[in-house]
Amino acid sequence: MSSTSSPMAVAPGTVQEGVTRIRAYSGGELVADAVAPLHVWEHAYFPQYYFSQQDIEVELVPVGHGPRSKVLGPSEVFDVVLGDRRLARAAQRHPEAPDQRMRDAVTFTWSAMDAWLEEDELLHTHARSPYVRLDALPSSRHVVVELGGVVVADSVRPVALMETGLPVRYYLPRADVRMDLLTPTGTTSHCPYKGESAYWSVAAGGVELVDAVWGYETPLPESVRLAGLVCFWPEKSAELVVTVDGRRIGQD
Repeated sequence: MSSTSSPMAVAPGTVQEGVTRIRAYSGGELVADAVAPLHVWEHAYFPQYYFSQQDIEVELVPVGHGPRSKVLGPSEVFDVVLGDRRLARAAQRHPEAPDQRMRDAVTFTWSAMDAWLEEDELLHTHARSPYVRLDALPSSRHVVVELGGVVVADSVRPVALMETGLPVRYYLPRADVRMDLLTPTGTTSHCPYKGESAYWSVAAGGVELVDAVWGYETPLPESVRLAGLVCFWPEKSAELVVTVDGRRIGQD
């Protein structure tokens, strides 16, 4: 683990044996299937899956050198061939990696695959880190949100979301929120642990903040308690005042 202050950060260059089965598909065809692929952290917050040669079900055609990684060294890239289809430069390996276990292992470009499965659960956005945990807990804390001197939300039935390395977020029932002060913006974001979120602007007391509120209509199973709730982003602006049991949060 990294010595940084974030408990979800892992030192770049770390290589670990996985413990769950990972599969990658393209066009309904199996590309790779590993009982326990290598988890390789090229960056600090989530790994990439690296597959041994025997776990790869497709033809790989070398097409030259790829970018050099600061922690993994030079790379070679491959086209992925599936019958009459060819996924250009969709696979990569690092033949001089410091950890010998990954020198013959191959990773696939996440977006080049149609589906990734961990055991039998569909993965979203990128590989999950085994060091991230989510707990969505019903609460009776008193959450009040104000903007421009106007109370935008007042709830004693939030869901408190604890996510490794992040501040506690309080998700509120829409019945406790002045939804008439919120306007959808069309902005979305994607989380491998929670799913796809939608955003709103909030306007009150002569102040408008864009994308200061978000929520998940259909979250992933481990975050199902967040479904239909909304969360305010107190770090967005000092004018957005969020208090929990009378104590202001998000302005440390």
